[in-house]
Amino acid sequence: MKTHEQSQVQTDGQTPDRSDVEKREHNRTTGAGRDDGIAVTTDGLPGWLDPVVRAARTIEPRQLSRFLPPENGAGRQSAVLILFGEGERGPELLLMERSGSLRSHAGQPSFPGGALDPEDGDQATTGPLRAALREAEEETGLDPRGVQLFGVLPRLYIPVSSFVVTPVLGWWRAPSPVGVVDPAETARVFTVPVADLTDPANRVTTVHPSGHLGPAFLVESALVWGFTAGVIDRILHFAGWERPWDRSRQVPLDWRA
Repeated sequence: MKTHEQSQVQTDGQTPDRSDVEKREHNRTTGAGRDDGIAVTTDGLPGWLDPVVRAARTIEPRQLSRFLPPENGAGRQSAVLILFGEGERGPELLLMERSGSLRSHAGQPSFPGGALDPEDGDQATTGPLRAALREAEEETGLDPRGVQLFGVLPRLYIPVSSFVVTPVLGWWRAPSPVGVVDPAETARVFTVPVADLTDPANRVTTVHPSGHLGPAFLVESALVWGFTAGVIDRILHFAGWERPWDRSRQVPLDWRA
C-alpha cells in the first residue's frame, strides 16, 4: 500500500493543487464547463478489467450484500467511486481514510464518496455518477476529467448511517495528483494493488461488537472492513480474482499494525 504523502504513484510526485480543486468546484456549481454528456462506457478499457465489466452486468443485489435499500424509499441517496488504476505493481484501487472527527464512519478506510447534492441531477439516472466524481474530487483532489466510468453496481444500504449507496465503477484513464484536500474530511489517500487484496495473507474476518462477521483486508497499516471490504470481496469473487483464504482467521475492529 502506498500513501500519497509518501510516494509518486499515479501523481508524478505532485500533490493536488487546492486552487485547481476550488476552480473545478466553482465550474461545477455555476455550470461552467459542465459535461452534461456524462455516461457509462466500456470503450477502450484495458483487457484486465473485462471480468469486472462482466460481473457488473450480471451481479444481483443479494449477491452483493444482505443489506438492500428499504422498500419504502427511506435512506439518504449517496454514491461511491470504485476507481481502478494501473500502478507500478499492476492493477490497483484508490482508497482513502476518513477523518477521525467525522460524525459517521470516522477513521475508516473507504472508497471516495458521499451524499447526492441537488445539482448532481436525477438520483435514478446520472445523479450518482456525478456525485461519485464530485465527492472523489472534494476528498482526494482527483481530476474527474481523467476518469472513465464503466459500470454501476446495484444500490446497497448501510444501516448504521441510513445511506443508500450506488457503487460507481471507474477506470483511471488519465491519472492526476491526489492527496488530502481537507483534513476535516480525509486523513489520507492511498492506493492498494489488487495483488495485495487477493493475497490470502492479507485476508481476515472481522468481528463486530454485535457479533456480525464480515470480510476484511489487512493492507499495511490499514484494516479495510465494513461496507468497503464487503464490496471489494464481492468484486474479487465475481471477477474470478479471489484466491482461497482462511475465513477462520479473525481480528477485532480495533486491530492495529
